[in-house]
Formats: sequence, C-alpha cells, structure tokens
Amino acid sequence: MSLRDALRIPASQITDEAVYRQRRELLRALAFGPALALAGCADAEPPAPPRAAITPEQARSGFRTDEPLTRYDDITSYNNFYEFGTGKADPSTARKTLRTSPWSVAVGGECERPGKFALEDLIKGLAPEERVYRLRCVEGWSMVIPWLGVPLGAVLKKFAPTSRARYVAFTTLADPVQMPGIRYRSIEWPYKEGLRIDEAMHPLTLLATGLYGKPLPQQNGAPLRLVVPWKYGFKSIKSIVAISFVEKMPETAWHELQPSEYGFFSNVNPAVDHPRWSQKTERRIAGTANRVFAERIPTRLFNGYGPQVASMYAGMDLKKWY
Repeated sequence: MSLRDALRIPASQITDEAVYRQRRELLRALAFGPALALAGCADAEPPAPPRAAITPEQARSGFRTDEPLTRYDDITSYNNFYEFGTGKADPSTARKTLRTSPWSVAVGGECERPGKFALEDLIKGLAPEERVYRLRCVEGWSMVIPWLGVPLGAVLKKFAPTSRARYVAFTTLADPVQMPGIRYRSIEWPYKEGLRIDEAMHPLTLLATGLYGKPLPQQNGAPLRLVVPWKYGFKSIKSIVAISFVEKMPETAWHELQPSEYGFFSNVNPAVDHPRWSQKTERRIAGTANRVFAERIPTRLFNGYGPQVASMYAGMDLKKWY
C-alpha cells in the first residue's frame, strides 16, 4: 500500500466540507502525507469549525469535544520543540530543515516482529481518524486541537509484543544538521519518552500524522508524533524514529533532567503542583494577544479524561506517582 492510500480518509470519517476546506482540497493534502508536511506550514489558516454538539457516544469515548478549537495559527506558532530552539516561536520560525520523506521507524525490544519500517508500512491498513483533544502543557497553558492519526494500540499490535513488554519507549530524531537545537545541551539528546503498556494500548492514545486536516508541520512534530491527551504535553513525543517494547520503566528526557519536577506518569493533576508553579488553573491559548493574559480556567484531573482513563490508576497514590 502506498502512503497516498494509507493516509486517505474514508468519507464517513472526515469533517464536513462546510466546516473545513472543500473535501477535494483536504483529500489532496492528505494524499501526499509527510512529503507535504513542510509545505503545509506556509498555507493559509484553515477556517475554524463552528461549535457543534457532540454525540453521547463521542462524549463517552473522549474522541471529541465541543469546546472551541484553538486557531491553526496558534497551534503552529506557539510550540515547545527544543530541537528547534527553546523559545515558543523558535520552532515555527526555524528554517524548514527537517526531511520528512522518506521516514522510517525502528521497532524492537520485547516483540516477535521487530524491524525498521517505512512510515507508510508502519500505519498500513489503518484508516486515519480525526480526534479533537485538549492539550495541557505542564507550563500551565492549553489548547484544543483537531488531530489526524491512527490509534497507537492498533500499530503496536502488529509487532506482537510479548508478555515481558510492560512499557513502551519512544525516541525522537536527533540530527544537528536537521535540528539546530541539538547543538545545545538543553536536555540529554535524543529526546526520550515512555508509556506503560496499558496506557500505550488505550483507545485515546494516538499516533498523529496531521492536524486541522493537514499534514503535521515541522514545528508540531512532523511527520509522526504521539498524542496522549490525559497527560502533560511533553509526554506527546515528536518526530518519532524508534519504538521499543521494554520490561522496565524507561528513562524519559525531562525526568532524567529534573526527576523531582517531572515524574514518569505525568498525568494532568490540579492537586499536584509543579515545584515552581501551581497546576490548579491553565491559560487556554486563543490568539496572540491572549497568550500571556488569557483568563485562567480550572484544570481538570486527567485533563477531563478521567471517565476514560482513571481506572488504569486505581489504588495508585497520584501524588507519589506524579
């Protein structure tokens, strides 16, 4: 199957054309997948969908929310991606040096079918889905983003993880030529993240290939990133080049740098403050003028996804396992 076929969305699964661009334009953008990830950065901002009531089924699954979407311009210009600089605007203003095609991902560890796979083969046979998720940064700001991607669990099952696979570790590309921020030791490169196996297999956990119906831009983690909506945003690792099934809890980038500030689980929790700031409220990003002075809103446990994920942490001390 070609990447064009792998990324094509069935008509029943895409947003109505009156909400996004014309259907033909959306499919044309998706058809070329990661190869257009950089070109998409310069396109005009897609029109924001109007608020629409979600169905009871969507509400139960957590796959969608009727909260206003964050503007495409804000999603793609207010980013943390230290491989392209530590300022919020650095990733979007950096030269578009990331080569997203061809792209491959090495899969290994405790599984029966390891190997190195082209992106189109990694997601082969899986129809892209649109998920509208809240994103909560540990820094205290948040967005609502319409992602496009495939369930991580469906991808991982292809490699037949063994009974020894208790965790899944992820690694970001670390190339100082393509990613100038790598030349500075702000963290220990390459960027690493991890999930417990049940978290990785949860239906909400997404491997994203796009947002707003367009391929992921460089600054948002092209061509493949993780999205775990009930955890702080730094858990949603970008530009993934390796996935490994492991028996022991893997080390992660921010925990390695500051273990007292960033725990492995990193579930959104208003009752557990960061040592240097409160997590009780958040700023919902809504336009350039409101990035700093936006009205703060209450933060919800598990970022509001408690009905879907809280059972995975039953009996755990969430202040200890932060």
